[in-house]
Amino acid sequence: MRIGIFSDTHSNLEALNAVLGRLREEQLDKLVCLGDTVGYGANPDECCDLVREVTAFTILGNHDAAVSGRMDYSYYYDAARHALDLHATLVSGTNMTWLQSLPYEVREGHMAFCHGSPINLQEFEYIFAPEQAARCCPEYDKLADITFIGHSHLCKAFAFNREEVYEVVTQEFEVRPGLRYVVSVGSVGQPRDHDPRASYILYDTDRRWFEFKRVGYDIESAARKIFDSQLERNFGNRLFLGV
Repeated sequence: MRIGIFSDTHSNLEALNAVLGRLREEQLDKLVCLGDTVGYGANPDECCDLVREVTAFTILGNHDAAVSGRMDYSYYYDAARHALDLHATLVSGTNMTWLQSLPYEVREGHMAFCHGSPINLQEFEYIFAPEQAARCCPEYDKLADITFIGHSHLCKAFAFNREEVYEVVTQEFEVRPGLRYVVSVGSVGQPRDHDPRASYILYDTDRRWFEFKRVGYDIESAARKIFDSQLERNFGNRLFLGV
């Protein structure tokens, strides 16, 4: 089975359409979203409609949880909190019900899907460096062979055993027996690795073969809608830089 996996659309309709267009060209059996469909961008409701339509399942992200009333986000910085407040008024009743129903984790065979770290799922902890990934070592026996996550907006992969972690520095690789993997799939709508292109991944469950993918999109249009809205202008500026 070939799976397309994406995360952190953050209401960026232009980026989402570019990713879904590219995914349609692949011979895929299903699509999975790892959360944060809303937040930051100008089209939360439209992005929810699309993600709901095309995915086999979607995971709950922290911004989804905030907009749908499932977590306290009072400690978020002002601009992010304002965006979440605004998006809660823009999302349709159907999409709000959908956000309220999303799971923290889904497991299928040798795979697991969640938004942040697979440890303490409801805390949405980041994994963007070996130090964070190392917290998974004591949980080796409880974890899936490969866990796909979002949240950091970075394209990163870590392999680990019960004692140590290795960063996998390559665009594609095979999942090897005897190791566990945590793969951060990057962001569709707000990359933060200095590459402004939208990111997604492909995974072949039979070959256990993984690939990072990128696609360009109309950043100018996505940013212009942010500039013309009540949202913080920096949410648009950062799209050009991939930060």
